[in-house]
Amino acid sequence: MLELYHHFLSTCSQKVRLVLAEKGLTYESHMLDLMAGEQHAEEYVKLNPGHVVPTLVHDGRVLIESTLINEYLEDAFPDPSCAPADAAGRHAMRLWTKRIDGQVHPSAGVITFAIGTRPMILQKTPEEIEAQVQAIPDPARRAARRSVIDHGVKAPEMKSALGAFVAMLDAMEAALADQAFLVGDAFSLADACVLPYALRLDHLAMTPLIDARPRAAAWFTRIKERASYQEAVAAFVPQPVVDAFQAQGKAVWADVEGLVSS
Repeated sequence: MLELYHHFLSTCSQKVRLVLAEKGLTYESHMLDLMAGEQHAEEYVKLNPGHVVPTLVHDGRVLIESTLINEYLEDAFPDPSCAPADAAGRHAMRLWTKRIDGQVHPSAGVITFAIGTRPMILQKTPEEIEAQVQAIPDPARRAARRSVIDHGVKAPEMKSALGAFVAMLDAMEAALADQAFLVGDAFSLADACVLPYALRLDHLAMTPLIDARPRAAAWFTRIKERASYQEAVAAFVPQPVVDAFQAQGKAVWADVEGLVSS
């Protein structure tokens, strides 16, 4: 009934798996190796012309774009709900998903490849690296990828990317002043959408940015205690990869902290 093409550490895959788990939905798993470029394979691109994960197939219907997939799941499987009952609450929820898609997600690619993935990429030949960069269909993403591979945390894109994450954390801290979750006292698609990006900071040893905001830190802990997190995120985390990411993040933390402070 449901098939999911995804990747274990992909932020967009994580947020869709979270909603699937919250709703108790089972699916046939198709794990793609992004470092090997399986997202660029001809058969997969027929499903997802953007060369990205995840892709959900429901009764033969192909669904792409993780935020829209989660909206689809809410519409197709409304019980249990992952959205506020009132129109104003749903509007607030969508403001969060719009922020993530428009500002934070592009920045996540910058900081992930500049810190976590770059050492693995640099083990490839220049020809292999260029082939993978050229396979990215979007020119802006392609240029940013090349820049962070070449320059790491010294890439000019890093400061604005970190700024998008800091702005997200500040907005979370404000939103959580009198409620347990981002748009009320119940888990919603907003929380599913934001969690992978807070987790990415944690995986890249930028946890001090979260800890400096006590309400956001408490929310992060609360989400990680949910059964859906254990099933949809923790169960997929490859600890050796995360350990490597964190070691690389600690090695450049002084540079990162300087960019944030400035």
